[in-house]
Amino acid sequence: MARQLAQGVEIKGPITDEFSEILTEEAQSFIVGLHEQFEERRQNLLDARVDRQVRLNKGETPDFLLETAHVRNDTSWVVAETPPDLQKRHVEITGPTDRKMVINALNCGADVFMADFEDANSPTWENMVQGQINLRDAVNEDLSLTTPEGKSYKLNKDHAVLFVRPRGWHLNEKHFLVNGEEISGSLFDFGLYFFHNARNLIQKGTGPYFYLPKIESHLEARLWNDVFIWAQEELRIPHGTIRATVLLETILAAFEMDEILYELRNHSAGLNAGRWDYIFSVIKKFRRHEFNLPNRDQVSMTVPFMRAYTELIVKTCHNRAAHAMGGMAAFIPNRKDPEVTEKALRKVREDKLREAQDGFDGTWIAHPDLLPVAKEVFDEILESKPNQKDRLREEVKVKAEDLINFAIDGGTITEEGVRHNLNVGLQYLASWLRGTGAAAIYNLMEDAATAEISRAQIWQWIQNAAKLDDGRAVTEEMVQTMIPEELDKIKSLYGKHFDQANFDQAREIFEKLIFSDKFHEFLTLLAYKELF
Repeated sequence: MARQLAQGVEIKGPITDEFSEILTEEAQSFIVGLHEQFEERRQNLLDARVDRQVRLNKGETPDFLLETAHVRNDTSWVVAETPPDLQKRHVEITGPTDRKMVINALNCGADVFMADFEDANSPTWENMVQGQINLRDAVNEDLSLTTPEGKSYKLNKDHAVLFVRPRGWHLNEKHFLVNGEEISGSLFDFGLYFFHNARNLIQKGTGPYFYLPKIESHLEARLWNDVFIWAQEELRIPHGTIRATVLLETILAAFEMDEILYELRNHSAGLNAGRWDYIFSVIKKFRRHEFNLPNRDQVSMTVPFMRAYTELIVKTCHNRAAHAMGGMAAFIPNRKDPEVTEKALRKVREDKLREAQDGFDGTWIAHPDLLPVAKEVFDEILESKPNQKDRLREEVKVKAEDLINFAIDGGTITEEGVRHNLNVGLQYLASWLRGTGAAAIYNLMEDAATAEISRAQIWQWIQNAAKLDDGRAVTEEMVQTMIPEELDKIKSLYGKHFDQANFDQAREIFEKLIFSDKFHEFLTLLAYKELF
């Protein structure tokens, strides 16, 4: 098959016959159009992030924006009416775009499957393009797999609604260049999926649905909205066909919830409580402020700043007739240890019960075995209703200071907490470098967001000489001593496979992240260089 390149395009990855079905000259031209139309604005918004961080480092305190008060205070506007197939989203499952995962997730009985090109995915060229092939086949309902062992998987006729999460605005696709410039990973992922599948999805009675990650302001949401308008016009598809749920996973976006919904109002499918990235963003954005979050497992959804954030999501969404989607349950059942599984499922049930009682319209899970628990809770609370957008939560009054109240009563930092962050962070990075972005570690599905918390907490504790519960200060020397000890523990798990599992490379990257005086904005930016 011909390997035709659109004008100005350079592709640095291999193009197999199968890949060429996705990387057609027409699809390339569509992506080039996106790049030429929006790259300058993307770069300006990334520069604005840097400027805002400088101000935060100097002690600026975030607040609700004065210049957009009219948007928040105007009670007349709501988002576009929800399409019929998105009315009920009680349980959504998420995962990467590998073929087996896509089949199993769509078939598992969840209302929605979010196919993830971002935090649950390692952005190798193979993963990114093969993922597009898998999603195209899913849309065409021609998705099957036979493993080398002879096991067969096939997409059911009745399956979950498909959402796609492209990469965030900060990430590039290094294998696809336009006039020598790396294209935005966001536009690459969005553009290929939309170009190949939008019309087929519409014909099947659904649509091109997306989850938008890492947004930090309403201006970044406006950029996405303009991308949607351009893409629909380019393919002559009616405005409003695209629907997008924004992952509310940065602390600064929490001050602009109304504005984000307003910018996307004709394409909005609500907001989601992206809890893990949100915790990471708190450390990142306030890294020069003197505070320390305690061990990761103590930063629960009921601590003051997380409680304020989730309550405000529900109130804001429902006042604008939008879905409010709850956070991730990352537990993976342990079939060898029923006691561990039973205890974890109790915690999952408590978490989902809190979300449903608070007014969320649905929730996220990382493993199909969690579906019965989550489904039971939301079906019980919502009964026959597809959602509870009629719960306006008028009693909720969240002030700016509530969103940045990072005090956690009784919170402690322990040696075990430091070691756990090291252990998990190293294991995840090694997995990511091997091409797997969703890694099962100690009965939890870890992704880039949870790894970001692990490395950010250690960096924060070292920078602030945080005190452990036994009075010792966390120092670089202490952590340097722990790293080989944790690697020895990991080696006992991996056995003979340890030397081929990228741990030397993972250690080098992780040490750069935690020992540098400079805070690296995203571990994936540093690690991506090693994939290329």
